[in-house]
Amino acid sequence: MTCVTRRTVALLGLALALVVPLGAPGVRAAEPVDMLLVLAADVSRSVTEPKFRLQREGAAAAITHPDVVRAITSGPNRRIAICFLEWATAGQHNVVIDWMVIGDGGAARRFGDRLIETPRSFAGSTSISSAIDFSVSQLERAPFASERRVIDVSGDGNNVSGRSVTDARDEATAKGIVINALVILTPIEESFRPEHTNPPGGLEKYFQDNVIGGPGSFTIVAEGHGSFGRALTKKLIQEIAGVPGHQLAAAE
Repeated sequence: MTCVTRRTVALLGLALALVVPLGAPGVRAAEPVDMLLVLAADVSRSVTEPKFRLQREGAAAAITHPDVVRAITSGPNRRIAICFLEWATAGQHNVVIDWMVIGDGGAARRFGDRLIETPRSFAGSTSISSAIDFSVSQLERAPFASERRVIDVSGDGNNVSGRSVTDARDEATAKGIVINALVILTPIEESFRPEHTNPPGGLEKYFQDNVIGGPGSFTIVAEGHGSFGRALTKKLIQEIAGVPGHQLAAAE
C-alpha cells in the first residue's frame, strides 16, 4: 500500500469516527415538553398521618382532574413532565415518582394511582431551603426539555432547618426556575408550634416574602389539609395554562 493510499484510508477512518456517533441511537435531543414541574410536598412532623393521607389523595385527585388534563393537553407539545418528591429536615428528601410524562387522562390516572399506593417517605423538621435545592437538582437531571421549569412547594410552616431559604430561592431563580407555593394553613388552636405554622404576618406572607420567586410566581392557600386537593387543582391550572385567578372557580 502506497503512502498516499495509507493517508487516504486514515482520513476516511477519522471522518467515520466523527460522523457515526452523531447518528448513533444514544445521541439525540431530549424529548420536548411544555413544562418541567417538580411537586415538592411537605411531610414534616406537623403533617400528621391523617393530614398526610388527605394531602396524597388530594394531589392524586388534582392531577387527574379533567380541567388539569385539559390544560396539560392545550400546550404546543400537548404534554408536560412531572416529578413528585417529599421533603422534611435538611437533607431529608425522596423522589416518590420520578420524571413522568403526562399527556392524557390515562397517564394522569397512572400517576395518581402510584401516589396513592406509595408509602410515606419519612417525618422530620422543616427545611424549605433543602427542598428547593433538591428540586433544582431534579430539574437539572430531567430527561426532558422545556424552557419552563417550575418548582411547586407545598408546606404548612416556615423554614426551621438547613440554610437560608432566601439564598436557596435566589440561586434557583437565577437559573431561570420559577418557584410557586401552596400554603397549608393550620388553625392556631390546632398547632403544637404556633411560631412555626403561624409566623408573624401569617404563613402566606412568609411564603410570599421568602419562598416564591421568578416571573409570574404566586401562592395559593389551602384552608387546611382537607382542602389541599381543591387548592392544588386551581394551582396546577394556573401554572400550566396561565389561567387568571377569577376564572378558576370551575375547578372548586
